[in-house]
Amino acid sequence: MSETVAGSEDAEVIPITRARASREHRHLPDTPDAPSSTPDASDASPDTSDAFSGTSDASFPETSDMSGDPFSEASGTSGEPLPEASDRFDPDAGWPFPEPSSGEEGGDHRLTGLLAFLRRRVTGDYEVDEFGFDAELTDRVLLELIRPLYRHWFRTETVGTHNVPGDSGALIVANHSGTLPLDGLMLQVALYDDHPARRALRLLGADLVYRLPVLGHLSRKTGHTLACREDADRLLRKGEVVGVFPEGFKGVGKPFSDRYRLQRFGRGGFVASAIRAGVPIVPCAIVGAEEIYPKIGDLRLLARVLGLPYLPVTPLFPWLGPLGLVPLPSKWMIGFGEPIRTDELDPADADDPMLVFNLTDQVREVVQQQLDELRLRRGHAFPPFL
Repeated sequence: MSETVAGSEDAEVIPITRARASREHRHLPDTPDAPSSTPDASDASPDTSDAFSGTSDASFPETSDMSGDPFSEASGTSGEPLPEASDRFDPDAGWPFPEPSSGEEGGDHRLTGLLAFLRRRVTGDYEVDEFGFDAELTDRVLLELIRPLYRHWFRTETVGTHNVPGDSGALIVANHSGTLPLDGLMLQVALYDDHPARRALRLLGADLVYRLPVLGHLSRKTGHTLACREDADRLLRKGEVVGVFPEGFKGVGKPFSDRYRLQRFGRGGFVASAIRAGVPIVPCAIVGAEEIYPKIGDLRLLARVLGLPYLPVTPLFPWLGPLGLVPLPSKWMIGFGEPIRTDELDPADADDPMLVFNLTDQVREVVQQQLDELRLRRGHAFPPFL
């Protein structure tokens, strides 16, 4: 499909340099907003995110100052605040096709649009990129199916979307939780519906996802790819917004007693990819997913038989059968922190294991701090009832 183009909002960024170099804070230039469309993507590869590693030694800069509110809102280029999400997206605007223009009958317009959509699907007259990303199907069908969860069931609020670039590549690094990975879907809706440039998120997923017949096909249709070095590098260099959950299954499958405590971030392959592409790392905190399926046990033996990393026991599953799969309606908040710059580093620094390790640890600390702050800001997980 066409490439995303949009103006970026003012955002304070955290420069990352060598230890012998001084740190300085810079601001992204002001540019006017512009309409956008869905960007290109790239090919898949059979590797995994933990396969990334560096090969040489180097020093690393001191940890950046993490004081202050990382989610503070920025103003637009004209000094006006960002418009509310409701002003940019109307969930009732003629699903899955826009409202008719004046003088058109609403029913006829939607029927015509639906028939045209079905004709394109049947005849194959629609575009997918080389990795299988189908922007039309994602926007008009798949995202529409999960928007009710995002807006009405979880009542999701987003904070700091101005920290995500509107017209260039970025790496979103988020915490992973919830027993079932609904946080990835909610993050995808947040960036598309609530970001001024309507950015399409390209998630890096575990190979287990792509071994499942239906889920693997849908993941590719929505633009996701394997968590491997080659795909991550190509997507970032093409200006895509790439999302990664460095905790992996250790994060999404952790017990409820460990909620909102980050697990190990792997070997830092995502940092190396950001350095090679020279794109900012945007730390992201997702609050609310921990409460949807509180994991109080694990059927380990059955999980091994089924080839799964875990088989959770929750207060409702498996006791209520299929009803136990309904997520609890916790209140969600998704916050995007200040970008951490990597463009001042040399691409060869991606092969420096000490630099990569220290930057990975810094990103983890920032995400943990954001989680703590956003959790306090949210309050109770179930505010209508508590």
